[in-house]
Amino acid sequence: MTNSVMFFSFLLSLTLFHTFQLAQSRSTLYHDNKNFNVLDYGAIGDGFFDDSKAFKDAWEDTCNYIGSQSIMEIPEGYTFLLQPIEFHGPCKSKKIILSISGYVIAPGSPDEWECKKNHCHQWIEFAHINGLHIDGPGILACLKRPRGVVISHSSNVHISNIMVKDSPNFQMSLEDSKWVSVKQLTITADGDSPNTDGIHIQRSQNVIVHNSNIRTGDDCISIGDGSKYINISRISCGPGHGISIGSLGRYGTKETVEDVVVQDCTFRETTNGVKIKTWQTKAVEIKNVMYNHIHGTSIKKPFVQLLCSKSVPCRGIFMNDINIREENEEEEKIYNKSLSHHDHHPSAECINVKGESNGVMEPKLACLESFV
Repeated sequence: MTNSVMFFSFLLSLTLFHTFQLAQSRSTLYHDNKNFNVLDYGAIGDGFFDDSKAFKDAWEDTCNYIGSQSIMEIPEGYTFLLQPIEFHGPCKSKKIILSISGYVIAPGSPDEWECKKNHCHQWIEFAHINGLHIDGPGILACLKRPRGVVISHSSNVHISNIMVKDSPNFQMSLEDSKWVSVKQLTITADGDSPNTDGIHIQRSQNVIVHNSNIRTGDDCISIGDGSKYINISRISCGPGHGISIGSLGRYGTKETVEDVVVQDCTFRETTNGVKIKTWQTKAVEIKNVMYNHIHGTSIKKPFVQLLCSKSVPCRGIFMNDINIREENEEEEKIYNKSLSHHDHHPSAECINVKGESNGVMEPKLACLESFV
């Protein structure tokens, strides 16, 4: 009797061990290393064949690789056509690297898009991933209305050295995520398209965006509700609308954006530089904002505009060393003649604002108390 029990236990142990081995082999699908090349999964890369399934299969193995690091390789010298696609976690690997060296494109015609329930919100989405690294020097190009690349519900995300172009909506959107670093990106879009924000940040925190070139028809970077601890630096912006916070407070909804720093940025051929946009409601109060060391030229007046609500004035506004001049007096005269109702715009406008100014202040704002 004892031998039978021991023999049964031994068989059970063998069965469990064999099952574990099968599960482990299935999770890596017989890959001996941590690199997963989309060509090994059937991707053609001729720009015409739909490579979506190969990308999905490669992602499954990359995400489920048990180890400290796994790499999904998109090699150079190929053009990969992708339908709207989702790369979702959570993943087993502690560090997921998406190495993009090739050219990744979306279908050019709206009739060619395959969307769930005929409705596309974005072209490429990465969601619920901790430890995602997206690196170039490849190109992501989207030619239809949905957003281009979306990062959502993720953390510890690093994006660098890629080009994102031609989405007729947000080029890149960072949503509901934290600890995100974006650097050395080139983002371009048709200047005549609406809502082609370069990078949109929404309900996210601890986000760093720096050392990038953004040329779109709308905001280079826009920051929406629920975002805080945002640091933006060394951005070459334009043409476009500049860097904006908002719009906030639509339909009277209370919305919050906190601790945003924009520094060492250059704006060329933009309609604005830095801008805070709110709806005229009591839901949003603008306070504790510093504008420091802003120098440049403009062909459009006013150069500085602070227009706040009478019911909820802006307060704690501080300006130091501001020097914005006319680009060219003759160009300004020609520009104003073409806009008869704007002939006499002042250089600065300031309504319902409480704050201080210091140092050089051109143009001057009467509503700010000066401490020179």
